[in-house]
Amino acid sequence: MFQDKTLSCKDCGNDFTFTASEQEFFAEKGFTNEPGRCPACRAARKEQSGRGRNQGRSDRQMYTAVCHACGKPATVPFQPSGDKPVYCRDCFQPRRSY
Repeated sequence: MFQDKTLSCKDCGNDFTFTASEQEFFAEKGFTNEPGRCPACRAARKEQSGRGRNQGRSDRQMYTAVCHACGKPATVPFQPSGDKPVYCRDCFQPRRSY
């Protein structure tokens, strides 16, 4: 159903192949636009913008506390003040409201 296509990168102007398997992946995800950048320019742009799963989290100050529910050590991204309970990841998830 899909065939390889040659596209031109809007950043560097080089041609790149939008493979049939990539097209199938895009279709499965519901993406309607073809990629405008070659893989190298996409990676460079992603690196430059700092986008990623843990954006801004690697340098975040973390604090230790004792879980109010189970008593295990917990690491949290805020300094506990002592006036509210702090939970470890396992005990916090069931209490989390969406």
